[in-house]
Formats: sequence, structure tokens, C-alpha cells
Amino acid sequence: MRRSFVLTIMLCRVILLALLTAGPALAQHSVPLHQDRAHAGGHHGDVQASAEAWEGSAKGIAYSERNHHIAGLMVTLMGLAELTFAMRLSSLTWARILLPSALLLAGFFLMIWSDHEAWPIGSLSFSETFMGADHEILQHKIYGMLALGVGSVELFRRLGRMGHKAWSSPLPLMAIVGGFMLFGHSHGFHPSAEKIAMHHTIMGTMAVTAGSSKLVSAWVGPMKDSSTRWEWLWACLILLIGAQLLIYSE
Repeated sequence: MRRSFVLTIMLCRVILLALLTAGPALAQHSVPLHQDRAHAGGHHGDVQASAEAWEGSAKGIAYSERNHHIAGLMVTLMGLAELTFAMRLSSLTWARILLPSALLLAGFFLMIWSDHEAWPIGSLSFSETFMGADHEILQHKIYGMLALGVGSVELFRRLGRMGHKAWSSPLPLMAIVGGFMLFGHSHGFHPSAEKIAMHHTIMGTMAVTAGSSKLVSAWVGPMKDSSTRWEWLWACLILLIGAQLLIYSE
């Protein structure tokens, strides 16, 4: 009971941080480049200039596309796992652990390699990464924390360690929160900013719809036919998000 309470508190904190971050990220789109540089000074100014030089460069685009493609592979595996559930094949052991395993791998990857300049592989310190002014980096790390937290919950739940119905909620809630965050997710002053924004808007819409569908299927109940339709919608949308990430380009 105590472990469940602690996990719930930690998850709520991460979700609250995600929601608080989504708002400031939206404002990034409207800040002119010269104004941003004018307000940057010292080390922050150097970091900002370095980030602007990286965004849109050949190496920066290749790094971003690779990360999106790896994320796409993880999301596709999650979609396949949920498809087996919709097909009532969840008794298969590999199907039960595939989604949490993919989530945990995605979270681990994001926490380390989400941004080349961020902690722990880049020049930014831990505090600069998690408490700095770069909302893109912060959102990537929040996605990583959400994936690790929800992946852990799903692993325990699918192994029968968390039997309460409430533990099925974090997964669709993560999809909804993550979807809304995508609406404000900016890659800074990127030459393909409009194309990237379109990608994020489409994925965000599908994620919010998918998460809502999963919640509805849980409310309807697993024994009703209408629940199966919502589960199919959830699984297919997750697969579509994975496919879009796999073909993502800047």
C-alpha cells in the first residue's frame, strides 16, 4: 500500500510539472530571435547561441531524426502489444511485458540522449538541464520521466503486483498529457519549424484521442462489446503515432 501511494504521488508530480511546462513552451513560438538574443547574457547567452547553431544544422537534423525514429520503434512495439490485447491475446507472456519494456527503454533513452547539449551527455549541468530556460530540453526529460514512471506501473500491473483498477489510468493519462504537451513543443528557431509543428500537432491529436479512447474502454468495462471497439481505436492510433515517428523528417 505504501509503495502504491509513493508511486502515485511521484506520478502526479511529474504530470503537474508537464502541464506547467506546456504553457511556457507555447510562448517560445512568438519570441523574436533578436529579442531572445538581446536578453541572453553570459553563459546562458553562449548556450543559447550554441543551441541556435545546432538547430537546423545537418548534424542537428540527423540527431533529431534518429531520436524520433528510435522513439517510433518503441511506440510501434507498444501499439503491437496493445493490438494483441484488443485481439484478446493478452495471455501471451511476451505481449504482457512488451509495452512496459518498450516504455522503460524509451524513458531510459530520453533521459540520456534526448538532447546533445543536455545532461548527462552534453555541456549543460543537471540543474541547467532541469531548471534552465530551454523548454524543449525540459519537455524531453519530462517525457522520459513519464515513460519510466508509467512503464514501471504497467510492468507491476501486468505481472499482477498492482491489481486495483485505478492503476490502469496512468497509461492513458500519460498519452493525453503527452499529447497536449506536443501542441506546445518547439524546436526553437528551426528552418523547418512549420513542418515540425505540423508533425507535433498531428501526433498530439492522435495521442489525446488514443488516451481518451483507452479511458473510455476502462469505464465501459472489458466484458462489453463497445469496450473492444475503443481498445482497437487506442491500439491503432498508437501504431499510427509510431509510424509517423518512424518516417519523421525535418
